This record gives sequence, C-alpha cells and structure tokens, in this order.
Amino acid sequence: MKAFMDENFLLQTKTAQQLFFDYAKEQPIFDYHCHLNPAEIQQNKQFKNITEVWLGGDHYKWRAMRSHGVEERAVTGEASDWEKFYAYAETMPYLIGNPLYHWSHLELQRYFGVQECLSKETAKQVYKQANEVIGSPDFNVHNILKNSNVRMIGTTDDPTDDLKWHEQIRENAGVEAKVLPTFRPDNGVEIQKAGFGEWVRKLGESCGTEIKTYADFLAAVKSRMDHFGKMGCRCADHGLCYVPYREAGEAELERIFSKALTGGAVTREEEEAYKTHFLVFCGQEYARRGWVMQMHLNVIRCANTRMFEKLGPDTGFDSIDDNEIAKPLAKLMDAMDKDDLLPKTILYTLNPKDQYVLATMAGNFQQSGAKSKVQLGSGWWFCDQLDGMEYQLKTWANLGVLSHFVGMLTDSRSFISYARHEYFRRILCNVIGGWVENGLYPNDRQYLKEIIEGICYQNAKDYFGL
Repeated sequence: MKAFMDENFLLQTKTAQQLFFDYAKEQPIFDYHCHLNPAEIQQNKQFKNITEVWLGGDHYKWRAMRSHGVEERAVTGEASDWEKFYAYAETMPYLIGNPLYHWSHLELQRYFGVQECLSKETAKQVYKQANEVIGSPDFNVHNILKNSNVRMIGTTDDPTDDLKWHEQIRENAGVEAKVLPTFRPDNGVEIQKAGFGEWVRKLGESCGTEIKTYADFLAAVKSRMDHFGKMGCRCADHGLCYVPYREAGEAELERIFSKALTGGAVTREEEEAYKTHFLVFCGQEYARRGWVMQMHLNVIRCANTRMFEKLGPDTGFDSIDDNEIAKPLAKLMDAMDKDDLLPKTILYTLNPKDQYVLATMAGNFQQSGAKSKVQLGSGWWFCDQLDGMEYQLKTWANLGVLSHFVGMLTDSRSFISYARHEYFRRILCNVIGGWVENGLYPNDRQYLKEIIEGICYQNAKDYFGL
C-alpha cells in the first residue's frame, strides 16, 4: 500500500517520478489567469489567520461544506473564524475522491508545514500550527509569491478599472513577479442584464467622454484597451454562458444598443446580434494589439435565486451548462479570421462533452507565426481535478500538439492556490511517463525535457510574448 501523499504522490511509474523531479518540479509559475486582488499584492497583505487566507472567498470549499450539511452561518455567515475552520476540518475526511482533499492537504503541507491529515480530531493543532506560521512577519503576499516561484500573474479587470494598483505595482521593488491586467469586458457583452446602461455611463466617465451611440461605445472600448495596453496587458478574457452568432447591420445594432442604453428589454435575437458583433469587434482589436483572447464557455451562473439574493455572485451556486457550441463558435471565429484578425485564442469549457469539439475547432484556425495559435484550455473549474486534467491532456494530445500546450493556471482568488500547479505537474508527468513506460513514446530525454519544461512554463511565456 502506498503512503498517502508522499513524495511520489500521483507519480505511478519510475519514469513519471524522474520527469517530475528532473524537469517539472522546479519550473517557475506563469499564472496567466487568476482572480487575485492587485490591491492586496501592492499592499503586501498579511493575513490574520488560516480561515481568512484559506476559506475566505473559496466557493469550492463552501460547496463541499454545504453538501456535508454545514449551516450557512459556518460557511459564509456570522460564525467565528475558528468555527468556520472547524466546520471545514470536520468535513474533510468525508471528501474521499474529491480534489479538495488533495488540494487542501497540498496547501497545508507546502505553506504551513502541516503533515497531519485534517479532521475534527486534528483541527485544533492544525489551526494553531498554521496560525503560528501566518503570524510571522515573513508570511505576506510578496513572500508567498516569491517562495512559490511565481514569475507572472494575470489578474482579471473590468474595462472601467483605473488600474491604479497595477501602476503602483510596477514601481514596487517588493513584487518580483510581473503583475499584468487582463481585459474582461463581460459587463459590456451582457447587454440584456440590468445595469448595462449604468455600466456604459461609467465606461464613458473612465474615458472622459459621453457615450450616446454604439459608435461612441466602441470608441470608448478601444480607448480602454489602449489604457490596458499601456499597463502591460497581454490578454483578454470572456466568460460566455453560451456562444452567440447572428449577423446584423449597423442600423439594427445601433437600435439594439440604444434600446438597452435607455433600459429597454432586448429580445434573445437582439442580444445574440449585439453579442456577435461586439465579440468579433473585440477579437479583431485584440489581434491588432497582439493580445491573447480567452473564452470560458458553458456555465450556468447564480442558479439559486434565494442564495444569490442573500450572498451575491461567486458564492458557490454555479454549475455546468449543456448548450450546443460547435456551429456558432465556428462562425464566430471565422468572422474574426475572414480579415486575418483572429487573435491567439484559448478555449475553455466547463462541460467535458465539449473538449473534443474545442480541440478540433482549434485545428481549423492554426497558422504559422504561433505554435498552436488556438489552444484547448486546461481543465477549468469543475474539470480542474485528476480525471478532468487527464482528459484534457489526452484530448489535446489526440487532436492537437500537446507539446505546445500553455499549461496550468490557478483561476483562483487565493494566494496559496499555487499548490495546484504542483498537482497539475504531477498529473502531467504521470500521463507522459505512462506513455513512455508503455512504449507509446521513446525514452528520449532531450525531447521529454523540452516538452515537460515547455508545458510547465516556457510555452506560456512565449505564447503571451513575455
């Protein structure tokens, strides 16, 4: 019987172990997509206890606690930090097969030196030991990033953001990693949502202009792209519940925009027409700037109305959608590509049924000038686990060129989630090591070294042009 989470955790063959320890383990981290708060990076935040740094904002853990029957007061409510920690500790032994069991113990080991398995029996000692580490002046954001060997962080930022924290970070010698904004115009895409007109007004204020027409709006969006570019932006990101495609003329687009701007209700057909045009516009502007476009597809957000009204978004009430995406995505990408202005693109799906769709879609739009210009993104959210990562890696290997894959990202609000990169790297080396052990790829260490190091770090560095 293997020991739980020893040094060879997830590495099932000798070759896998060699690939991990020789080539993967010490690679820097290029975290091109996350939700870290740039203010906390600039201010070098120190945390009061493990509950704040570990459970605060982590909807993965919140969902597990709710599924275990924990009262909401001990999840997001008024319970003390100790009570919340204890509630998670009491939940942990029951998470057999859940990636949280691995992630949580990796984080406890790597950041707090805790080797015990977390449970109600060990909760008090783990809480004490972790808080002793957190209480040290050395446990701060800057040192977490440095000790995690993070070289790049791509935050997620609304176009109306003034990016003042990014500007200050650029002058902060304590931040060794590059911290770059990511352009996330979802509030400008979702024309059907309440508050669209208010957001457009705010966008105009950020540009020093008044937006009255759709042409004004597009000019303002370009202006904000220019501002992001000055702050080092190399990437944009779109979260799309479905993939739209409906063509429309300028007059119709102007009418739809005007209706939404004044608070009118748009139809589904109008919504699709507007979204199609705006996404094509954005994608072609990204291509002109040399940016990467990320598209995160097929999620149902805020499914529980009662809890949304109580807690707001991003609190653990989202799930997988099953929209058909192949035909509209092909048309959307083709519309950008007709003018040779399809940007480098990373396609993610929350629904595993779409992995083969996206991998084959990527092959339609590859071209010289970029290795795997269109990528199948890493296992995302509910697919960010052992089976999901293996499936994504094998899908991309079957249908693309896995060797050029840009690798893992945290997609997290936590500064100690970098243990997930280790988790990914162990899975990567185990998959490739298994292929070598089974005679499916030669034991050629020159190429294996290049492939492993590329997927762990170098490919992303080259792909994003840094």
